[in-house]
Amino acid sequence: MKTHAAADPRGIFVFAHGAGAGSSHPWMVRFAAGLAARAVTTLTFDFDYITRGNLTRAVGGRQQRGGGLRPRQMPDKTEALEARWVAAFAEARKKHPKKRIAIGGKSMGGRMASHVAASGMVDPSCIVFFGYPLHPPSKPESRRDEHLPRIKAPMLFVQGARDTFGGEDEIVPLAQKLRAQVHIVPLGDHSLVVPKRSPVSQEDVYSEALDAAAEFITRAR
Repeated sequence: MKTHAAADPRGIFVFAHGAGAGSSHPWMVRFAAGLAARAVTTLTFDFDYITRGNLTRAVGGRQQRGGGLRPRQMPDKTEALEARWVAAFAEARKKHPKKRIAIGGKSMGGRMASHVAASGMVDPSCIVFFGYPLHPPSKPESRRDEHLPRIKAPMLFVQGARDTFGGEDEIVPLAQKLRAQVHIVPLGDHSLVVPKRSPVSQEDVYSEALDAAAEFITRAR
């Protein structure tokens, strides 16, 4: 677990990565550092399949036809992902025994955070979702929200309006049903990236998303 420490912390946040990359991905590092700069000490960790993949590369990597490393490993089964989340929360609790701890993550990392909160395996102060994967792209009928009403903690959805995993027209009604808060990024995709035609710069988009998340976390402490 890596700690991005705030100079004068007003909140603690355990932040999980998405399915395609680990906690060292530039997007994750940028958002963890951005939260720390906004008074939220942020702890990141890797799910076990990422750790195994890093170990493989460290010992030389597995070669595929044509050279190069094999494609990334697929995520573990849900039970293993949940177990890793519970262990990460326990580690954060040891580091900060007297603090309320917020949880969340990018895409899959946030969804697994919602699983462990809904089941009562962890008791967070709040949950922040960066790009909640409401359904697979092009499969709006395969929704992943049945468990969300069981979550007792306040929730914030930071979502791109054109996210193919669940856009504004899907996330806003869901948030209203859950009495959750939502921060929509106009023209944003699953990673909150906006096209060049956007009237708001990418830097400002990220800054506004981080402001919303940090304010939400520090209020819930």
